[in-house]
Order: sequence, then C-alpha cells, then structure tokens
Amino acid sequence: MHGNGLVIVLAGAVLGLLVGSFLNVVAHRVPAGTSVIRPASACPACKAPIAHRDNIPILSWILLRGRCRSCGAEISVRYAIVEASTAAVFAAAAVVLGAVWVLPAYWWFAGVCIVLVLTDLDHQRIPNRILFPGLVVGALLLAAGAIADGNAPGLLAALGGGAAYFGLLFVIAVAARGGFGFGDVKLAALLGLFLTYRSWETLVAGVFAAFLVGGLVSVGLLVARRAGRKDAIPFGPALVAGAFIAVAWGDAIAEWYIG
Repeated sequence: MHGNGLVIVLAGAVLGLLVGSFLNVVAHRVPAGTSVIRPASACPACKAPIAHRDNIPILSWILLRGRCRSCGAEISVRYAIVEASTAAVFAAAAVVLGAVWVLPAYWWFAGVCIVLVLTDLDHQRIPNRILFPGLVVGALLLAAGAIADGNAPGLLAALGGGAAYFGLLFVIAVAARGGFGFGDVKLAALLGLFLTYRSWETLVAGVFAAFLVGGLVSVGLLVARRAGRKDAIPFGPALVAGAFIAVAWGDAIAEWYIG
C-alpha cells in the first residue's frame, strides 16, 4: 500500500476509536430518551463525572484496569470492544474502498450500523431517532461523494437498491407475520443504498449473507439452549453483518458463485 493509502487507513482507525467511544453513549442514551450531549459521561455506580484523561478510547480502560477511578466499580469491557471494533471497521473500509470521496459516507454508514446493532441486541429496537438521520445524512454524503468521484450512475443504482431491499424485507415481514420487525425493514433501505452503490451483485451477496448469518446464529442459540423456538432473536445484527461481508467481498463471492 502506498504512503497516502496508509495514511488514510491510519486516519480511519483513529477516527473509528473516537467515533466508537461516542457510539457507546448513543447506544445507551437514545433508547432511554435522553440527550447524547448532556450531561457529560459519568460512572453509572457513583455518578462521578468521568475526567477527560479517563475518557481516552481503549487506553483509559486499560490503564484503569476496567474500573472507575472514583469508586472502583467495574467498567464493562464492552466499551473497549466497541471502540476497537469501530476502529477496525473504519480502517477496513479505507482498505477496501481506497482514497475515494465516498469513503466518509461509508464511515458514516458503518457508525450508524454499529450503533443500531448495539440497540437491537440490548433492547430489540432499531430506533428511528438513529435510523432516520443516519439514512438522510448517509444519502447526502453518498451523493456528494459520488458526484465528486464522477459516479452519478452509481448513485441512481444505489437509490434503486435501497428501495429494492426495503421492498423485499417488507414483503417477507408481512408474509412472516411478525417474523421480522419493521425496524429491520427500514434498516434494509439504508443497507441497500450502500450495498448497491458498490454493485447489484454486492446487494445480492449482502442479502444472502444476512440470511445465512441469521440462520446460523439462530441454530447455534437453539442448540446451545440460549433461546427457544418462540423467542424473538434480533435480526438487525445479521443484516449488518451480511452487509459488511458483502461490501468487503461481495463481488468476489458473486464471481465465485457464478463461476
């Protein structure tokens, strides 16, 4: 990888760390109906405000050994995992897409998807307060990047792909009579937009990967007796996992399958 490419990847990783820290706040506060800006972050146990030096992504958690400086209460390792995962996804996006103007749009897309996975796992909800702004801002960033990259036809295809994925899951949700939440249907519009900008083959790969991941997870939970047949299992994480897999390897998967 040439020098400029490496700089972009490293910048993506650093940005991902910072964004991942904020995503933890969003995932906690939005379902509770509170502001993501105020008040400042505080320890859930003793309510002591978290100092800036203790709010450095990953590093602060390591230095504090996963405990609050004020009261010693345990701080979940999930915070560090989300920060590290977001950094890895942002860096991977830079590797896959390269130095293109749509890269910031895909970073935005990744951040929105990650926080929606968290809220779906925690509350089995895909909040409109996150999804709708995520979709609108994502579409605007993608449009600006596509025009700057000289790929207006790709933008038109993306809009069609978003509508197609939305329509597909809407039909399945109606036919399944509650097998899917309408939040999953709305999430499909966001996923379809960014998948189809890459190619229609990427969209197809993302759909199949989502249902494959969802099926494997469901079977695994049933076998491990972590869930019963009547238990609701969040499908949003599978949709996002399928989308991430397809963005990275969708065209290669499609070529392999056709070949």
